[in-house]
Amino acid sequence: MVSYIIRRLLIAIPVIIGVTIFNFIIINLAPGNPVEMFIDPNTSADMIELRKEQLGLNDPMWQQYLHWMGNLLQGNLGFSYTTNDPVVDVLLARIGPTFLLMGLALIVGLTIAIPLGILSAKKQYSFLDYTTMGVSFFGISIPGFFLGLGLIYIFGLTLNWLPSGGMFTLGKEGDLLDRIKHLVLPVMVLSIYVAGTNIRYVRASMLEVFGQDYLRTARAKGLKEYVVTNKHAFRNALIPIITIIGIEVPALLGGAVITEQIFQWPGMGQLTIQSIMSRDYPTLMAINFMAAIMVLSANLITDIVYSVADPRIKYD
Repeated sequence: MVSYIIRRLLIAIPVIIGVTIFNFIIINLAPGNPVEMFIDPNTSADMIELRKEQLGLNDPMWQQYLHWMGNLLQGNLGFSYTTNDPVVDVLLARIGPTFLLMGLALIVGLTIAIPLGILSAKKQYSFLDYTTMGVSFFGISIPGFFLGLGLIYIFGLTLNWLPSGGMFTLGKEGDLLDRIKHLVLPVMVLSIYVAGTNIRYVRASMLEVFGQDYLRTARAKGLKEYVVTNKHAFRNALIPIITIIGIEVPALLGGAVITEQIFQWPGMGQLTIQSIMSRDYPTLMAINFMAAIMVLSANLITDIVYSVADPRIKYD
């Protein structure tokens, strides 16, 4: 396993380099200029040109990339064009709220999806099955921004039960209950998507396993149904479910961009939108770099969990 992890980490290096090159080209080819975005409109053309020269924006693209990569290898992600703060500090301030949001959404979504998927498979073609599938399609189909705005209108503005945005109420930074209230709506939006997607996969995977001969044998030996389902069937159905969960991490990160913007959640998603609007190239490159690492890490963790779920899978 250790040698497998080392091989995967070595393979990840050229992948990350390729991703950063692609992102760097896309960002620099996008219309607009970062200097013109944050400088006074009345500034003379000479001053704008001088500022671009100071930031190295007039250098050839390959030279700018090598400069960025050289700084990255030294642990320097540069300085934000808009705030002049080190990009590392900007990211560290934002990554915690995003991980909290994504982690809770994944836990809540799977807590809903796994039991509902198993029940739906066991009661195939029943009222429960059709209802669960309806809930699943609702979660997949409804756009996150539409659901978010609907929840804000109902629970934030009409009923006034929950705050409609932000991470805490001003003056209540240390109030845990207040922070939980601010988490409810954004977590609900993301977890509904996670639950909707996974219910279908859990159901399909369980249905496939339920038809296997070894489960009939287990029942014939007199094992109780919950033992057959939870110990034998679910464990063997886990592999495709784990695959889907690993694939969902990048999708969840993409969903967090919209959700954080709607709920004014101070995470990486909101930072991404702000950086795109202001053409903050160093921050955008750092966000893309972090996202690539997160996706590759999620795939590696998925492979490791495979061997835990099914001991027959060996990587050495």
